[in-house]
Amino acid sequence: MQPMINVALPKGRLGEKVLAILESAGYPCPAIHDPGRRLIFENEESGVRYFWVKPSDVAIYVERGAADVGVVGKDILLEYRPDVYELLDLHMGKCRMCVAGPKTFRDDPEKTLRVATKFPHIARDYYAGRSREIDIIKLNGSIELAPILGLSDVIVDIVETGATLRENDLDALETIVPISARLIANKSSYQFQTEAIRAMGDAVAQQVAQREEKEK
Repeated sequence: MQPMINVALPKGRLGEKVLAILESAGYPCPAIHDPGRRLIFENEESGVRYFWVKPSDVAIYVERGAADVGVVGKDILLEYRPDVYELLDLHMGKCRMCVAGPKTFRDDPEKTLRVATKFPHIARDYYAGRSREIDIIKLNGSIELAPILGLSDVIVDIVETGATLRENDLDALETIVPISARLIANKSSYQFQTEAIRAMGDAVAQQVAQREEKEK
């Protein structure tokens, strides 16, 4: 009997959408829809075991082998660089990583640029590629406050609609990279369950393509 595929799903709206796609792709799990406090849901018939985790933890579960596959934002992959395989762009949870700041901001290359961010690796890589000297200010919340209060010159953060920026007289000044949800796999799991994981990836890719076709 083929071993079950352990799938780490991100809690929240994105995870619900991903679950719907997985179920449409042939990996249903009726138990996950039952109310209660269970943490793990499995369906031997479809060969899957699902569990919900905090979105930022998905890559950890997959990298360390507690999950065979999972769904995580490209921002997490770029920032934390987990040792996993990136199998598929799900074209969901779309947003972008941006440099943002006051609308009147003009960069002075003679001065060290102060950058507030939750994503220091992404910020460093971006500015290193431009040979720009920066001072990283690592924050965990309310990033938009930093330039308003003079703590930083700009911020590097995820921008979805830009509404929060506009409400605080800030602008997305540069796009660093587009962000979307990705299907990832544990490297060891992929080696030993190649056929099963590939089959799941192909089935999900087909569902994603059909969904995009309907949205055109």
